[in-house]
Amino acid sequence: MTRRVLLLLLLALPAAVTPAHALALRDMLGREVVLPGSPARIVSLVPSVTEVVFALGGEDRLVGVTDYCDFPPAARAKPSVGGMVNPSLETIVALRPDLVIATDEGNREETLQLVRSVGIPVYVVHATRIAEMVDMVERVGLLVERPAAVPALIRGVQRRIAAVRHVVAQRPRRRVLYVLWPEPLIVPGRSSIITELIELAGGESISARHGESYPRFSLEAAVARAPEVIILADHSRGGSTAGRPSPEKWRRLMSVPAIQAGRLHSVDLSVLHRYGPRVAEGLETLARLIHPEAFR
Repeated sequence: MTRRVLLLLLLALPAAVTPAHALALRDMLGREVVLPGSPARIVSLVPSVTEVVFALGGEDRLVGVTDYCDFPPAARAKPSVGGMVNPSLETIVALRPDLVIATDEGNREETLQLVRSVGIPVYVVHATRIAEMVDMVERVGLLVERPAAVPALIRGVQRRIAAVRHVVAQRPRRRVLYVLWPEPLIVPGRSSIITELIELAGGESISARHGESYPRFSLEAAVARAPEVIILADHSRGGSTAGRPSPEKWRRLMSVPAIQAGRLHSVDLSVLHRYGPRVAEGLETLARLIHPEAFR
């Protein structure tokens, strides 16, 4: 811990004293979080949470976000604390937040421990299913004191999910290979929200029973399962080409039904991997790729 961090911590201490009317909560991992009151200054280390806060109209409470919090565009105007894996503790402390919201998927436990060690409460969210996403939105609504805005947001998402399910209900389930990362090959496992979205979109993930969230997979295993649709996650951001999929190597697999049928696609990673208001948009994108004939 640097001298500057210690100095900033000492400056923040008067605001961190817990009054008698402290607010005691439990985050989505069941950990107790004690706040002096409703948090007026929040740092979000989770792009999904940032999107939810904006969608609920609570963005005035956001005093810091990560480099990956790029939606809505107004989120980019918020001060950045750096990346999700290695945010700047110095910057976080300087923002004097009442609360830091983090996730167990994307933020390191060591980072969260450091934040707690300087007296800043940390609230951890966890969502690998649509139902957990709804729970998360309700919790964030309470944290930013916008609970009245939650029902309409949830209804809108659920209405769009129901519409997709109706359209694909009578369609044959197509085997889907979703490639989160090409080398090593990383895919969604049984506890990934992507696996649930593929199922809702009328598909069947070929890696649904393999590992937990995002396990490694072999190319041989993928080919053996004869996917009928292959979807490549696009990690590139803005004008950058870093992380952009390379479909050429997949097109060489001429024995794979997806390649024979011309069903090789790439999708924006941020739309499909954020368990917030745009989860419905991600589902619609998947459904159109898996069953394009249903949306003509």
